[in-house]
Amino acid sequence: MKRRELLTLVGITGLGGIIATQLPNFNQANAQGSTELEPDTDLNLPQGEPRLRFVSVADTGTGNNGQYAVAKAMTQYYRQAPFPLALLAGDNIYNNGEIEKVEAVFERPYQPLLQEGVKFYACLGNHDIRTKNGTPQVEYPNFNMQGRYYTFRRSIVQFFALDTNPNANWDDQLEWLDEQLNQSRAPWKIVFGHHNIYSSGVYGVNERLVSQLTPLLKHYDVQLYINGHEHHYERTQPIKGTTYLTCGGGANPRPVGQSDWTAYAKSELSFAAYDVYADQIALRGINKDGKMIDRALIPRTT
Repeated sequence: MKRRELLTLVGITGLGGIIATQLPNFNQANAQGSTELEPDTDLNLPQGEPRLRFVSVADTGTGNNGQYAVAKAMTQYYRQAPFPLALLAGDNIYNNGEIEKVEAVFERPYQPLLQEGVKFYACLGNHDIRTKNGTPQVEYPNFNMQGRYYTFRRSIVQFFALDTNPNANWDDQLEWLDEQLNQSRAPWKIVFGHHNIYSSGVYGVNERLVSQLTPLLKHYDVQLYINGHEHHYERTQPIKGTTYLTCGGGANPRPVGQSDWTAYAKSELSFAAYDVYADQIALRGINKDGKMIDRALIPRTT
């Protein structure tokens, strides 16, 4: 997509048609670093518990202090807002996807969540396919992958996991995604893959995926695309109806800038948390200290 076309697109979906609304009054962590969730009165949420809670994080598999700090923050968040599932948006095992490292870079940092029964659903990143094209990770039970690309439904959300690597079988995958999105009757459709589509980081706008994926996201009213690859947190304004969320601050942050369509961006160790209601998702960006760095509402329909 050319810059002129992008600016036109943003103008169409910009101030007059913003779907995701950034909100102030982030709550602070307590002295122990755990998140104290205060009532979201300013979010104007419906009464009662959300239909589904989940979290997402990416570019985690280093085994370094940063990964363990984010994993600890995720565990602290779980203790106050339990969630049954977590999305791992790729680069699950650095540097080359060696499955023998899975204990140090997955089982150990997320042990408290795994013991609570939280299921992690992974997709393949570019580092993951360096060993046997990622097959050992596809076959690893705790990544819950039903193939190189797959779909599953929880409550009112259907998730679609993609293999966004350039060597993926794109003809078959896109045909599959078209069919699955067409068949889905879930009110919420969330697609996740490793590679960014819109980003203000090192890689910028991914023209290949803009061409291959965004027409399907628009056609089937996919509300949210979640990715890693870029090592930062970034939420876009809705672009043709879809909000793009980068959650690649799982272990080793990199710098991020701002684009015309950026709603919020920060280079910080972090993960994203989601409360799904019938007609809106409350999205929170949370850093390694348990502080909210971003908060927004994503309505189900425009």
